Amino acid sequence: MTEHEASRPHVLIIVQNLPVPLDRRVWLECKALVRAGYQVSVICPKGPGDAGHAVLDGVHLYKYRPAPEAVGLLGYVWEFLYSWLRTAALSLRVWRRLPFHVLQACNPPDTYWLLARLWRLRGVRFVFDHHDLNPEVFLSRFGAPTGLGGRIQLGGLRWLERRTFRSADRVISTNVSYQRIAQGRGGVPAERTAVVRSGPDTSVMRPVAETGALRRGRKHLVVYLGIMGPQDGVDGVLDVAERVVRHHGREDIGFALLGFGDCLEELKRACTERGLDDYVHFTGRVGPPEISAYLSTAVVGLSPDPYSPLNDVSTMNKTMEYMAFALPVVTYRLTETVVSAADCAVYVEPGDTDGFAEALVTLIDDADRRADLGARGRRRAERELDWAQQARVYVGVYDELLGVEPGQVDDDRPVQPADASPANDSIHLDLDDDAALRRFAASRAIH
Repeated sequence: MTEHEASRPHVLIIVQNLPVPLDRRVWLECKALVRAGYQVSVICPKGPGDAGHAVLDGVHLYKYRPAPEAVGLLGYVWEFLYSWLRTAALSLRVWRRLPFHVLQACNPPDTYWLLARLWRLRGVRFVFDHHDLNPEVFLSRFGAPTGLGGRIQLGGLRWLERRTFRSADRVISTNVSYQRIAQGRGGVPAERTAVVRSGPDTSVMRPVAETGALRRGRKHLVVYLGIMGPQDGVDGVLDVAERVVRHHGREDIGFALLGFGDCLEELKRACTERGLDDYVHFTGRVGPPEISAYLSTAVVGLSPDPYSPLNDVSTMNKTMEYMAFALPVVTYRLTETVVSAADCAVYVEPGDTDGFAEALVTLIDDADRRADLGARGRRRAERELDWAQQARVYVGVYDELLGVEPGQVDDDRPVQPADASPANDSIHLDLDDDAALRRFAASRAIH
């Protein structure tokens, strides 16, 4: 390591719920800091085939074997304790390689404030990257508790959240709704908060040539991209698919569900029980090449997240990613989803599954509307949601906190997907041509 490298501020980022770079937001943050001249290390769980330590694009990745899947309250307590201890041990390893100036913790869970307080004894500052509302996750899954045990669990989550907010030197919120919670419920002064949305990097997330085989013999492909947990409404996609196929008689429409999560196996069983296996395909975990291919081939993207205390104020990354690929969106009308998509989506009132299926079929049959929504969605993603704008705010938090000169964060971005698959990496849409963009949004074909 050179003397110049050692003199630059070093940031340690902690993530527990996803490996990096699979966690797209965290990976974009890492790259923004590196471009601005920061040293960056990450501690996170291993994904399949991951090494314990690797250096990727200048970022040092330290990974531990994830805890067994949690079952019940004791299972979650063990998962949090195990992950905390493994993370604490790896933070010592990171420090021995190069002392860090800031520790950034990304929730869930809200447990790393204690580690941050311990490192504060060595002068380390604490930035809380607020990804989730854990009390709202509990309420969305289980409802308001009526028994003593449930009240204790909810009270514990709120206590951990307060400790995290009050320990943080700066709080980064994913949207204004989260920022208001940090300031109100968390008591964080406004000057110590900033909103950094999880915007797509539209230089990478951009339409490519369709892959006809992904339609699996159907005329139209509809896609869902995201985590498959109890609060994500993926079971609602099966409800919609059943209505589309059985009630509307549309055997020309297929569904691809991209992602993984606690409910994946249960969803597969439910799909089989409903007799939908010929129409619904589960891909499991996929990487950027597969995501690019599916979102460039599908005609509509689904955001089926139902109304809940959590979902209403959370930003759904998949909605913005659909828009980056000029993919029209059908979604339930949730507060922050409307902030993201504005007039670039078809909205259905929460809980109206029949209306959702009707809106989906109507949109598929209306090429002009798909052209309009898809093209406007891509332009909105480029001009208002793009990560480059968010990166400047994000790095600015560190520059201000550490008193360093502002760094350059938006240079040298690739103009084509770095992770595009061999099948489509040579054919891209001319995104400067509005007419070509509209044609693609309607037909998913590059002419």
